[in-house]
Amino acid sequence: MDVLDQQNLTVEYCFPDNNLSCTKQVHTGPAYTLLFIFLSFVCLCAVFFNLLVIISISHFKQLHSPTNLLILSLALADLLVGIFVMPINIMQLSDSCWYLGKIVCCLFPVISSVSLSASLYSMAFIAVDRYIAICYPLLYSARVTVCRTKLALILGWSFAAFYIAIIYYFSDHLFPSQISFKCYGECVIIVKYSWMIVDLVFSFICPCFIIVILYSLIFKAAVRQAKAVRAVVNAASQRKKVKVSNSSETKAAKKLGSIICIYLVCWIPFYFSCLSVESLTSLSMVWTVFTWLIYINSSVNPLLYAIFYPWFRASVKFIVTCKILESSSSRLNLYKEHSLPNA
Repeated sequence: MDVLDQQNLTVEYCFPDNNLSCTKQVHTGPAYTLLFIFLSFVCLCAVFFNLLVIISISHFKQLHSPTNLLILSLALADLLVGIFVMPINIMQLSDSCWYLGKIVCCLFPVISSVSLSASLYSMAFIAVDRYIAICYPLLYSARVTVCRTKLALILGWSFAAFYIAIIYYFSDHLFPSQISFKCYGECVIIVKYSWMIVDLVFSFICPCFIIVILYSLIFKAAVRQAKAVRAVVNAASQRKKVKVSNSSETKAAKKLGSIICIYLVCWIPFYFSCLSVESLTSLSMVWTVFTWLIYINSSVNPLLYAIFYPWFRASVKFIVTCKILESSSSRLNLYKEHSLPNA
């Protein structure tokens, strides 16, 4: 084990000309090379897929609906993770030194936490939106409007920024003047146990409760609707449509199940580890592994919430072929496009 560590770890200094410089730990070797390639691929997927979602919903006027605004908010939060948070984390994994200064050291954890919290809140809002649409379809258009959706998103992002700022302020990591480095080239985030409990409630328990409960109710409503449709079809002796109804129910169950399972698998390990550690630092391996699980969720969200929809596949076709550069492209009928065969 010692021989392996000596092969994969080279100890140097972050700033050799500075007597107060921290020691540098550069990870090398085939295993770390494969790890960095994989994490870079995850980062590129997060940026590429979320950018496609943002361009599609922003450009095509037909997609400016309350539901798609929520998906847009989710994609924006996940894009921030992919374009800002992931690259810096990859850099820190390959080289332990911090070269970006005190200001970025303060901004980085705040932007990271706000982005992840906004992503969670957007998923919770999507669950609420789908619950109203499926369980109360006649009241949906009156209760859920574009203006109310925008207001909900503004409040969600503002609340995330406000409580994250409070957490880092009392953890002495919000302003450069609060940070005291042991050596030059260090950026360590130490979150107190009491504030991890607060974050557990606002960033996991509340959104988790909303998402799991509402999707469970959505699934039950979908099952009731499927049974009602099958009853009508059986009465009319249309066996072909019975099969379609069964297929739709199974498809809905798989989609809802995948959303909940992936969400829980990505988020539960980090917060459960926080409960067992009195003071969690950003240098710990537990923090690194479990935060990357959360980051991976930002790459998967576009696949779950947008890419499998026909309207998105139609919009991507226009983006890839550069047809969105045409002056009238924003008014294209995507729903007519995706109704074509094999769409």
